Amino acid sequence: MRRRGKGGGSVFYHEGKGKWVAQLTWVDPATGRKVKREKHCETRKEAERALADMVAAQAKGLLTDPSRLTTRDFALEYLKRLEREGLRPNSIRLALDELAHALPSLKDPKAHDPLGRMRLQEVKPVHVRAAMDRVVEAGYAPRTVGRVLMRLKALFREALRLELVARNPAEAVKVRLPKGEKAARALEPHEVARLLEAAEASRSKDMALLLRLMLETGLRRGEALALQWRDIDLEAGELTVWRAWVKVAGRGAFSEPKTPTAKRKVPLPRGLLLRLKARREELLERLTPEEVDGLFLVGGVKPVDPDAFNHYLRRLAERAGLGRVRVHDLRHTWATLALSRGVPLEVVSERLGHASPTITLNVYRHLLEEERRGWVLDLEELLYPAPRAQA
Repeated sequence: MRRRGKGGGSVFYHEGKGKWVAQLTWVDPATGRKVKREKHCETRKEAERALADMVAAQAKGLLTDPSRLTTRDFALEYLKRLEREGLRPNSIRLALDELAHALPSLKDPKAHDPLGRMRLQEVKPVHVRAAMDRVVEAGYAPRTVGRVLMRLKALFREALRLELVARNPAEAVKVRLPKGEKAARALEPHEVARLLEAAEASRSKDMALLLRLMLETGLRRGEALALQWRDIDLEAGELTVWRAWVKVAGRGAFSEPKTPTAKRKVPLPRGLLLRLKARREELLERLTPEEVDGLFLVGGVKPVDPDAFNHYLRRLAERAGLGRVRVHDLRHTWATLALSRGVPLEVVSERLGHASPTITLNVYRHLLEEERRGWVLDLEELLYPAPRAQA
């Protein structure tokens, strides 16, 4: 048996198997247990090369101790970790739903789940690909399929960071799908006018006001529903976003805003400000200022069910002849109209409460590129301006 220095492993010939063996032994710092890894080769040269690869991998922390941890078990730990780190309940639910498309045993322990029942360290790209094929065959929308793959990549990226796997098996997987429905629709100005006209004719003044507020500020649904009158400074002409009203497990609940930058102050356009002042004056005719401050813009002493505004918007859009308009389309409309009128990207990003302008750029890059095509420097016009016509 040929031995190297301490931690260098050994290469020897196994008489019983008729193979050359590359063997590496080390102590796992996490458990204190001795770990042994072997690889059988046809020739001594191949074994020495295999040993060198193992030594290099072990030095980088990539040669992990085989574990009984399954993909499903790790996914459950991963979701609990996200919850402990403060991810919003709705975001946790969404992550679970999307991962469960590929790992159905997350929701039903008895479900057929080849990938979920595999040992985490045994998963290869072909196994991830098979799970994604099942998601595609189930008939989910292209956007949903893409998000499932994104979740799997994030899951195995975390396992790689924790040195539980030597590589991310999901990174190599590509799923080519036809383009699905756009994530959001930006209404044209004349469509916005029709929607607002239908809102003014509707029975709910508060819902109509909420619709206008979302269209004129770009607030998320949960941020707008969580607003109380005390959060609106009518003198300064701004509102403060500091929480959100979301649906968790079928019930409304308050949560932190989606990102740290989502806690923000948002200026109010003059027309909207006047409407808010008029509505507050109506409330003050029968309530004290303190009582009004404690009311929510919609719902009174308690915010309405988060889905109520969705139903209101759907009926309103149908009445206005606009087809399907989703709640997020209102936010997308505000951002699109703002950017198309030259509002700086950084300002739009701040008003939307995005974590960084990069996110805003990625979403609205196509619009910015179209706008920039109109900005050109014509040297002929600059250096040789046309003579002005004589009066």
